[in-house]
Amino acid sequence: MPLSMMKLSAGALVAAALAFGPISGLAAEAPAKADLKKHQTSPGAQYTPKMDVLRDQKVEQPGRKAGVPVLSAADYQKTNQIYFERCAGCHGVLRKGATGKPLTTKVTRKNGFEYLRDFITYGSPAGMPNWGEGGGLTAAEIDNMAAYLLMEPAQPPEFGMAAIKASWKVFVPVADRPNKQMNTLDLDNLFSVTLRDTGQIALIDGDSKKIVSIIDTGYAVHISRVSASGRYLFVIGRDAKVSLIDMYMNPPTAVAEIKVGSEARSVETSKMKGWEDRYALAGAYWPPQFVIMDGDTLKPRKVVSTRGMTVDTQEYHPEPRVAAIVASHYHPDFIVNVKETGKVLMVDYSNLKALNVTTIDAERFLHDGGFDSTGRYFLVAANARNKVVIIDTKRRKKVGIVETGATPHPGRGANFIHPKFGPVWATSHLGDETIALIGTDPKMHPQYAWKVVQKLEGQGGGSLFVKTHPKSKNFYVDTPLNPEAEVASSIAVFDLNDLSKEYEVLPIGEWSGINEGVRRVVQGEYNKAGDEVWFSVWNSATQESAIVIVDDKTRKLKHVIRDKRLVTPTGKFNFYNTRNDVY
Repeated sequence: MPLSMMKLSAGALVAAALAFGPISGLAAEAPAKADLKKHQTSPGAQYTPKMDVLRDQKVEQPGRKAGVPVLSAADYQKTNQIYFERCAGCHGVLRKGATGKPLTTKVTRKNGFEYLRDFITYGSPAGMPNWGEGGGLTAAEIDNMAAYLLMEPAQPPEFGMAAIKASWKVFVPVADRPNKQMNTLDLDNLFSVTLRDTGQIALIDGDSKKIVSIIDTGYAVHISRVSASGRYLFVIGRDAKVSLIDMYMNPPTAVAEIKVGSEARSVETSKMKGWEDRYALAGAYWPPQFVIMDGDTLKPRKVVSTRGMTVDTQEYHPEPRVAAIVASHYHPDFIVNVKETGKVLMVDYSNLKALNVTTIDAERFLHDGGFDSTGRYFLVAANARNKVVIIDTKRRKKVGIVETGATPHPGRGANFIHPKFGPVWATSHLGDETIALIGTDPKMHPQYAWKVVQKLEGQGGGSLFVKTHPKSKNFYVDTPLNPEAEVASSIAVFDLNDLSKEYEVLPIGEWSGINEGVRRVVQGEYNKAGDEVWFSVWNSATQESAIVIVDDKTRKLKHVIRDKRLVTPTGKFNFYNTRNDVY
């Protein structure tokens, strides 16, 4: 998922006169300007998922219809690009609605051009960004978007097995790879760091704090995952390119790649005992599907569509995207979360010729999540519904749904032992300042299990990640999407021994030594030993970024990594913690 909204440069779209046909029946009373100008974009609305690869797809412009405004071919393609980049993440490729409201022509033509134009300009308190007042779009771009929304949506091409196979490349065959580690890297304390805007990852040594390798990958890598053996690193870009990196080679080298669609976010590797490294599964946003591949070559074995009925209204949804994916420790299962339909799929990979999928009705708009401390229970945020769903991966069943706050965004969450409530799992929120603690021990603390047992108050909304470690007494909460620059560039730290104490604020952005940009601080990640926490100081591609390392015991600055190759560093994944689900 993206961590911010990229602003288009002024004049990116040249204004062209709209040739209107008669639009009787399309006009509706415009919202009152006085009311609209009260609308402010909340911290939660700063998080706008973007289909920023599909924007480059050239699609066929629907034919002209009486009463519908007309765009030139050039304006149509440009507006289509903006829609996929800025709008489709919430409203859907086909405009059926997802986190955002539906924008089908049945809705848009009823509201009319002026209504659409004004809401795009001023936004709404419900989470619609104020694209005009906020400076994200020019007046001409907004006019074109309002006209575009009165047309039938264009559908990007499908991406089936033939296209997937055509994209598959093996650069180094298995027979030509080493039988043992040929480099001297401490793989367990290595970090895979996303360099979002360069289409690369940086491998950084956790001991020396030096960049040991820069590897080309897909565009805007979303996550990195490490195989059960620790040998292979899987990364997936938003362009749906999966790269397989052999960490035994000197230097670590990409040995295979494949595209599983046009847009994607998630990949995982098999972890069940006896199935280590055997398979990988990647899920796509478009087309809505997942692909099972061989773990050592990425050879595609099975592609499965996720289109189907929603769990609540039992209506067909044409583009339910694949969100978080994890691998079960109890069964040969991949746990695939389908966003728009609200289903959790337990995909049994033990027999690909007779694939068995256990479907669990959960809650719509599933997003991200992680395991409890035992690795048995998977907790996933249904963020547009303000809830967290709990899945028992051993029994393959849902055990609870709890309401937590406005737009939970846990990342993988954080596990720790609460002095009163026992084991808990935590999530922060995009839409408010709270951190919800959920009891996760049905055996020893059944009275607290699968309930919100406590809420903490952090610096504010706009949080994306929380972090702690089994050896730590600190609990860190970021707020990179908070509209206040001082809050976005700092971290709140709670004392796990006494959660009633006021949190301490660490000025990570200031510690970086960088004097330009907002210096958004995002995603704490521990080293293997659990005595350091790494934070990304994330600026735009034209500004300097850095990684700030904090001594966990003292909460003091320990080291700053500043390197011109660190362009837009976002996610960081310690190999040991990622492989062993330590969070």
